[in-house]
Amino acid sequence: MARERKTVLPGGTIGVLGGGQLGRMLALAGRAMGYRFATLDPTEDSPLGQVADEQIVAAYHDADAAKRLAAISDVITYEFENVDAAVAGMLTSECYVPQGSELLYTTQHRLREKRAIEAAGVKVAPYREIRSEEELLGAVREFGTPCVLKTATGGYDGKGQWVIRAESEVPEAYDTLAKAKTELVLEKFIRFEKELSVIAARSPRGEIKAFPAAENIHVDNILHLSIVPARAHADVLAEAEKMAVRIAESMEAIGLLAVEMFLTADGELFVNELAPRPHNSGHYTMEACRTSQFEQHVRAICNLPLGPVELLTPVVMANVLGEHVAPLLDWMGEEAGLPEGVAAKVHLYGKHEAKAKRKMGHVNLLTDDVEKAIRWVESSAIWQR
Repeated sequence: MARERKTVLPGGTIGVLGGGQLGRMLALAGRAMGYRFATLDPTEDSPLGQVADEQIVAAYHDADAAKRLAAISDVITYEFENVDAAVAGMLTSECYVPQGSELLYTTQHRLREKRAIEAAGVKVAPYREIRSEEELLGAVREFGTPCVLKTATGGYDGKGQWVIRAESEVPEAYDTLAKAKTELVLEKFIRFEKELSVIAARSPRGEIKAFPAAENIHVDNILHLSIVPARAHADVLAEAEKMAVRIAESMEAIGLLAVEMFLTADGELFVNELAPRPHNSGHYTMEACRTSQFEQHVRAICNLPLGPVELLTPVVMANVLGEHVAPLLDWMGEEAGLPEGVAAKVHLYGKHEAKAKRKMGHVNLLTDDVEKAIRWVESSAIWQR
């Protein structure tokens, strides 16, 4: 679909729907390039609001507030995909929104997203749309157990899903997730060996680049570590990058598109889900690549030439959750115990309350050996809580 192509040079104002940590890191990268930032977010003193030039405190669905954001912005983007798609669509008539609202509309809904991935010629795990308990039982019998029932909208970090391990769970699983009042989708369980992700960037001029694939390790459905280079065969990693590029081109994405994948033992790749924004698994790029994902997103939405994406050093990114903050702060006073050849770069997001399981920051461990960095994380008191 044809969209306006406009170049927004440094000095312009980038409006951001959302005020979380992704917007904060986007603004820190963009301000270094000379851009100004405004944010619309319902939380006062949000992570992005702390570093933005202006913050509009209002609900995401507040059309009047969105128009105020448009009035002070030269270009508008979003920092998480649960922004109201209708508001994003309205903004396209009020301001320059190079990402449009179509990709947001697609990636907010698992069924639409899966169909778009298939249309790009890329495989997803076998799935079925579920409209009744009877359909769920039939699909469970078709796929076998375990399999995963998910809400079509609203799920993240393991929320909005139920791993069905026996047919006897079907009634409770259906009744529980049906309360979300959205479509349901059942996915066949992929017995994967590794989880990978690739972040691709595409500009309105059609230039596209993909960052090196990350290997991701989750704990309690929340990303714990991203390891780059990923510990997989070079041919597999090259194919993962090609798949991400293929999807970004097919969906005419502008800005960043994160593509999460499963890698099976026989080397087959299945796309799990997409995120049309900077992504947790791309935080490693901040020190380890020639261009960070955040600078790249600014370049893409402003229609500047994309930056180089080569990896400068192996890296392990470790998430810092609420329960990790106190021991991390204690450690930062000394930075003792880091192995030789490992350097730690700490990023904290400015959130006021360190709740358990809440993403509060991350640490990039620049290293000459990812196994050495992983062993340090596993043995460190920071991540034992």
